[in-house]
Amino acid sequence: MAARKRKARAMAAGGAALWGRLSAWLPRGRLGLAALLGRLSDRFSRGRDRRARRSSWLLLAPLLTPPVPVITAPPCTLCPEGAHRFQWIRNLVPEFGISSSHVKVLSSPAEFYELLKVQIKAAKQRMVMASLYLGTGLLEQELVYCLEEALEKSLQAKGSSDLRVSILLDYTRGSRGRKNSRTMLIPLLQRFPEQVRVSLFHTPNLRGLLRLLIPERFNETIGLQHIKVYLFDDNVILSGANLSDLYFTNRQDRYVLLRDSPEIADFFTELVDAIGDVSLQLQQDDTVQMMEGMVHPYQGDKVAYCEIAKRRVMEVINSARTRQELLHAKTFHGSQPGSSLLPQQGSQASGSLKPEPDTWIYPLIQMKPFGIQIDEMVTETLLTEAERDARIYLTTGYFNLTQAYMDLILGTRAEYRILLASPEVNGFFGAKGVAGAIPAAYVYIEQQFYSEVCCLQQQERVQLQEYSRAGWTFHAKGLWLYLAGSDLPCLTLIGSPNFGYRSVHRDLEAQVAIVTENKALQQQLHQEQEQLYLCSGVVSTSTFEQPSRYVKLWVKLVTPLIKNFF
Repeated sequence: MAARKRKARAMAAGGAALWGRLSAWLPRGRLGLAALLGRLSDRFSRGRDRRARRSSWLLLAPLLTPPVPVITAPPCTLCPEGAHRFQWIRNLVPEFGISSSHVKVLSSPAEFYELLKVQIKAAKQRMVMASLYLGTGLLEQELVYCLEEALEKSLQAKGSSDLRVSILLDYTRGSRGRKNSRTMLIPLLQRFPEQVRVSLFHTPNLRGLLRLLIPERFNETIGLQHIKVYLFDDNVILSGANLSDLYFTNRQDRYVLLRDSPEIADFFTELVDAIGDVSLQLQQDDTVQMMEGMVHPYQGDKVAYCEIAKRRVMEVINSARTRQELLHAKTFHGSQPGSSLLPQQGSQASGSLKPEPDTWIYPLIQMKPFGIQIDEMVTETLLTEAERDARIYLTTGYFNLTQAYMDLILGTRAEYRILLASPEVNGFFGAKGVAGAIPAAYVYIEQQFYSEVCCLQQQERVQLQEYSRAGWTFHAKGLWLYLAGSDLPCLTLIGSPNFGYRSVHRDLEAQVAIVTENKALQQQLHQEQEQLYLCSGVVSTSTFEQPSRYVKLWVKLVTPLIKNFF
């Protein structure tokens, strides 16, 4: 016990130091920016003075913007949850402490699909499914049948169903073609109007002449609902996978199941409800309408709409933070002398305390159209604070990192292994029309970044690897952090963001940071990372000499103009 307390105090001291750094990001702390600028300049000055000046100021941009929500308190030093070095994240979002036994990492699309069906059939009270779209194939139709059977079973059991189904999709992607996500779900709305809600998010940035002139498919580049969360009662699946047959068969992604986690399930239920409230509601006749009294996303005032949407989402985040802080206080502080926080009641008052968690879940939300940048802030901080000899494995299906992320990778001290799709496993490979050139555009972006790595002589520290698997496409995204001297990761990011411009600036995104001290769960995450990277080859200069890496001149000319749209 004494050793644990010493560990908690030591880690809390480190957390307090980082808390001080985070506090300096707020407007009241700008007097300390001169010192920070000096440190950033030192990182970038060697051999690249011109780029260093640009990069340093670029890195300061997120620091000059007040974080959302405003940080209110330093890390707690009195309880086990003060023991890990990433506890500073709880100052931005709710912290959910759970047992690692409730976390399961999945590895294949087939396993993901079968789990969805099992969870749908077992759900008793709620199903919440947020995705970019629902496909129209046989596998997707089977999912709809499972939903229908579950709703029917619930009605037969009680006469009036307690089961509620909420589905959130993107309007433009879900409306593509004559047979689409909407036509797949209308039968459920017609048969179970009181139990089923289908919300279609429409970005406020697609409006006016822009909306009238941009054709189908291309209108999806302006902004999307990109969150992927699948929730059944108190079980939550976080993924980057959509509800489409490719993602159930041969499109590699990532998936994690959080079992028996009611507080986390409540959070994501409320988050999807909040976005659903500011989205178009699908009707039984395939029309859409807004909730009464709600500002329309593309016909109403844009500023007013975004302010309402931001307020709804931030209410979810802040209320969850408050609930978790009160639960934290009740669990760990209620019996301390002089404590004015929630006294223990019931079984807790008799000495039956909640077991100490060994795993912490932090939901990270990014909705730049609404001015919410939490995921961006946390990701940049993780990259900035990564120490020398730490290893970061970062993977994305679409390699198009923001300039800020690239500068941090090139300017900090940790080792990076970045996994991306080879052209053949890119989701756009073989597409018709202009979309068919997108894999070549990604090759060009990759080549430019690799040239920068070589120019800085960082090939040993920053390594690119291309995923290649016959008959498969690649869509996995996320991050694994290995502390210096450790063979296992202690933190992973998993969810919908691709670390690119779209994820940061255009789309609605959500992922979770999973921090764990449990060796068995760390081993699961390590095996997941290894399994993905085993299907890859290291990028070298000769990679770009292959015929498949040839990029036409027009693609090179156009890519800088359109890279922020894909």
